[in-house]
Amino acid sequence: MGNGPVENAGTGNDAVRTYRERELKAEQEYVSTLYDRLDTLRGQADEQLREVHLRGGDGGTYQSRVERESLEEHYTRRLSQLSAAEQGLCFGRLDMKDGETLHVGRISMADEDYEPLLVDWRAPAAEGFYRATPATPRGVRRRRQIRTKDRTVIGVDDDVFELEELSDAERGSLNGESALFAALTASRTGRMHDIVSTIQGEQDRIIRSGLSGILVVQGGPGTGKTVVALHRAAYLLYTHRDRLAKRGVLVIGPNPTFMRYIDQVLPSLGENDVLLSSVGQLFPGIEAAGQETPEAVAVKGDPRMADVLANAVRNLQRLPDEPITLTVNRNTVHQQEIRLTRALCGRARDAARETRQPHNHARRIFIKEIIDGLTKRLASQLGQTLRPEDTEDLSAELLADADVQAAVKRLWPEVSPQRLLTALYADPKLLADASPELTEAERAALLRPRPDEDTPENLRWTPADVPLLDEAAEQLGHVKSAEERRAEQVAAHERQEAVAYAKEALGEMGIKMVSSEQLVAQYEGGTRFTSTADRARADRTWAFGHVIIDEAQELSPMAWRVLMRRCPSRSMTVVGDIAQTGSMSGARSWSQVLDPYARDRWRQEHLSMNYRTPSEIMEVASDVLREIDENLVAPTAVRSSGVPPWSLSVESAALTDVVVRTVREELAGLGDGRLAVITPPSCLDELSAPLQALGSVTFADDPEALDTPAVVLTVEQAKGLEFDAVLVVEPQEILSVSPNGAKDLYVALTRATKRLGIVHTGELPDALARAKPLSG
Repeated sequence: MGNGPVENAGTGNDAVRTYRERELKAEQEYVSTLYDRLDTLRGQADEQLREVHLRGGDGGTYQSRVERESLEEHYTRRLSQLSAAEQGLCFGRLDMKDGETLHVGRISMADEDYEPLLVDWRAPAAEGFYRATPATPRGVRRRRQIRTKDRTVIGVDDDVFELEELSDAERGSLNGESALFAALTASRTGRMHDIVSTIQGEQDRIIRSGLSGILVVQGGPGTGKTVVALHRAAYLLYTHRDRLAKRGVLVIGPNPTFMRYIDQVLPSLGENDVLLSSVGQLFPGIEAAGQETPEAVAVKGDPRMADVLANAVRNLQRLPDEPITLTVNRNTVHQQEIRLTRALCGRARDAARETRQPHNHARRIFIKEIIDGLTKRLASQLGQTLRPEDTEDLSAELLADADVQAAVKRLWPEVSPQRLLTALYADPKLLADASPELTEAERAALLRPRPDEDTPENLRWTPADVPLLDEAAEQLGHVKSAEERRAEQVAAHERQEAVAYAKEALGEMGIKMVSSEQLVAQYEGGTRFTSTADRARADRTWAFGHVIIDEAQELSPMAWRVLMRRCPSRSMTVVGDIAQTGSMSGARSWSQVLDPYARDRWRQEHLSMNYRTPSEIMEVASDVLREIDENLVAPTAVRSSGVPPWSLSVESAALTDVVVRTVREELAGLGDGRLAVITPPSCLDELSAPLQALGSVTFADDPEALDTPAVVLTVEQAKGLEFDAVLVVEPQEILSVSPNGAKDLYVALTRATKRLGIVHTGELPDALARAKPLSG
């Protein structure tokens, strides 16, 4: 399919072969020049970064530290971008009608005289590389795709829009779609790669769409929604660098396996100001990996849970049924009893609530009102008229009193989101008091025992809990953890020691113009550069400049609340396919989820071409799609594999043996490709040990899952992924697991780029009748 000299040696056309070899040599010389320049620029950036690190260490004035950190950030970013450009540095050339020639690549590059050598693929000048057609050439005479391996040019393919101007040799060399089809048919590696050299026209138009508002990209399986979204992130960061670099971009995917699958795309494009996360990883310090029932997931995603949590927080703000008798200054000659009345507590609670601050922040107001009231009451009991300084002393004593602290803790406790949800799930009465709008069955789905103390934090929580933790954090406000308090104490102690040492040193030197505090402030260490993504990951309240949501149809209303808080500007790219919604709390339509937040600020684009799935597989999948909705139309497959999908009926007792045998046979024929076994959750235990015994098979929750020849997944875990071959086990059970079973089966069938097999016991679903039946 390519135009390299080895590939074309047997064409028999000497003029064409000579022309191709000459063009290949010319492009190799130019690309070698580009790599020489890249090495020079990388060496300069590395040297400049070293100089910054050597310039004054961590000390110096505040201004010098800021300048040093700014330079460090600049050169670190530059070095990262230059390093990322190594693979596929230059992949195209545009010959314009006005005689200008532009080489297109991953980054822009100029020579020492600032003459342009390479145009960044995101620059306006490069649009013609993706958007030019014979009907609208955009001033382009010829578009050339340059294929490289490492630093060697291995092929050139031309699209020419003015055929009448070509020589016979040039006409014979035309082969413009080979780069695209080579990429489509290449074996999968377990990681998504960028498509910067093969972006298609409809994809490029969406990638370059404006920043403002919410852009919805609706597209069926294989249409490139994910790569379009990721390249859009890179394009927006390039085009709107000043606006987005400080706030960063958030990319949300359906699960951690998917996030590992895409994690190399943006770094390969030189972009690191991007936080990749699933919803279950959005709450700092928690990577939720617990499991729960579909019923619990559905209830937790329901928007009514926002009111449940608001009620639960208000229920923490209690009033005593009877006055509380406090013994202050216990075991001293000043011991006194004082009554904390319901009326005083009510006034304090009202004052705190009127501030509209989150619960833990408003607690300060509640405490102040309680202490002020008790101080006046105690002064009255003592028959004293207190001076202001006496009042302050008495208030301080009351604030430190153990009985007073215990009463305040009971009436207005300081609570973390984790503690609130744990108590709510474990206590039927607390849950019932907070959720009058839920049914008994819905409450029952939420209830679960308190986790054991030795349960790892990630297993205490499920992905559906994370939006609730975030919602609770909004209601509660921040509460410092024990670790944060200890860190603050250590830092305060270290600073105290530093100030003492500075004071001693200044005294010995007889310097009086500078205080010890000023000296420590001037020379204490500055912080090393941390990326925008790292800072955003640790800050629950971070507001991103742009948010990209993949498989967005799966998000619950509670998850949408979280993401809208993360993006108050409502600058978003939302990609998904309503026909693939598997979650019971997922989207039924885009207007359903977006109108409440941006009724007049979202627009929709469609991707219609399926670049992943061969037409033979899509014929079978289309029958399933019609089961979902007869009006739905599958995306058009752009290629055929010549391999029809097959089905095999087996006895229940033989299922595991047949699956193991099939996996072994598929792996033997895949070469460097990858296989997915997609199964209903009920089959995982049965298949686990026999498949793992093969040695080259992992399961989706294994961190190495994407790096092995074969992986076993449920449909939920397979969303957004693609494999050379797919084996679907027990399709009827996939259909029966949930009311959205047909959508899940549609997802399972459309993960393959080459081959699809189906193994089943019992009757094969009617929608899969086109799969070629095999005999056991």
